[in-house]
Amino acid sequence: MPASQIRSSAAPLLKPGETVVLFDGVCKLCNGWARFLIRHDHDRRVRLAAVQSPEGQALLDWAGLPLDQFDTMAVIRDRHYWVRSDAFFEVAAQLPARWRSVKLLRIFPRALRDWAYDRVALNRYWLFGKYDTCLLPDPDHERRFLKAPS
Repeated sequence: MPASQIRSSAAPLLKPGETVVLFDGVCKLCNGWARFLIRHDHDRRVRLAAVQSPEGQALLDWAGLPLDQFDTMAVIRDRHYWVRSDAFFEVAAQLPARWRSVKLLRIFPRALRDWAYDRVALNRYWLFGKYDTCLLPDPDHERRFLKAPS
């Protein structure tokens, strides 16, 4: 299991055991990752939230992560959160068995994995592009996104 950071209280907005992936809503690569998760997470084990959304901002604040600089994906469950390559591996562990083989990449030391992750994250807009605004989920997928209670 990837190393997690632990907070003293459970994450807000999440039900016990619920996992949410925070992603940059204007990043084309990140949106592609979110669509991949929707398409392949048949058991609906993962929920999504753009870091620019009120829900994403509340979770970033809870984790003590920057609210205005989004250089990493974060995964949050209960009192735990993962960032960078550990977040990637935590999400992979939630996917169907055929995708879990990516865990083999954990043979590389975390420092090397995070260095590679950071190179892509810091250059993602240049490499993949950027939307002007956060994309809204398709109505069919809207229930996959975390929503604060009204």
